[in-house]
Amino acid sequence: MKIAILSSIAWRTPPKKYGPWEQVASNVCEGLLERGMDVTLFATADSLTKGKLQSTCAVPYEEDRAVDPKVAECLHISNLMEQAHQYDIIHNHFDFLPLTYSALIKTPMITTIHGFSSSKIIPVYKKYNATTAYVSISDADRSKELDYIATVYHGIDPLIFEFREVKEDYLLFFGRVHPEKGTHIAIEIAKRSNHRLIIAGLIQDQVYFNEKVKPFIDDDLVSYWGNLEQDKGKKLLAGAKALLHPINFEEPFGLSVIEAMMCGTPVIAFDRGSMKELIKDGKTGYLVKNIDEAIEKVGRLKSISSIDCRIHAISKFSIGAMVENYIATYEGVRK
Repeated sequence: MKIAILSSIAWRTPPKKYGPWEQVASNVCEGLLERGMDVTLFATADSLTKGKLQSTCAVPYEEDRAVDPKVAECLHISNLMEQAHQYDIIHNHFDFLPLTYSALIKTPMITTIHGFSSSKIIPVYKKYNATTAYVSISDADRSKELDYIATVYHGIDPLIFEFREVKEDYLLFFGRVHPEKGTHIAIEIAKRSNHRLIIAGLIQDQVYFNEKVKPFIDDDLVSYWGNLEQDKGKKLLAGAKALLHPINFEEPFGLSVIEAMMCGTPVIAFDRGSMKELIKDGKTGYLVKNIDEAIEKVGRLKSISSIDCRIHAISKFSIGAMVENYIATYEGVRK
């Protein structure tokens, strides 16, 4: 089976730092290659893969403001679509725009929907609902207006995430610094439970950071480590007493949640979106409704087994499990 993986070009695939869509596209690509599949990755020219790489964009447009994102995206997508006949399956990780080419090609296309940036994009998905296949990344993120061929949870490589049973004395916020991710709430939870907090991630809302986060950074109880390279981020995840994930929106998935558990680190998350599909409440972390409940659960972290967190992550969120599910999905649309 010849498979084309269409990744985003906002960041490198896999990303150097932030870039969840690109990370998932890379994991799918490399996992398929391990299974002996013939895979071509369509991504930025600096992307890394053991398979074939095709690109029209030299560098990610988020790293070079001279690149016009719309122009770069059109050239990137059309490059694949003009040679679609060479592939048995196109696996789209690039949102709704590639769907507008789907009626012009004969190759089956599967689109992994990595969440909905706005309800305004739903009409595009609805138009191609009957002629292409959609995969949700959690049951919680399914739109009632669309049909889905499967739910496939993201998978990560257990071998590149260090398991640590003995933790250091800090809580961690790891992700986009943005109101919907609840960075300021993590600060309150840590301060009120008398724990040190490390914040790491891309500042996606500078005004929010300046007003709600920066005033509390003292490099003692609360510190901001920046948007880290992946190796440094993994070490932080492995050493943390717990990952705080007090989200303010219905999160479609949450890579940092499964990455933390893969390291043996429990997660305390607000019970919204996909969280109950990722976390085994009381076993690999806690699902809470508010700040007071989160603070109470910080005091009960000793009852969570790091080994249980790791076992759960490997069994449900490994690359192997994800790839098996995608291969079954590919075969389903080719029948």
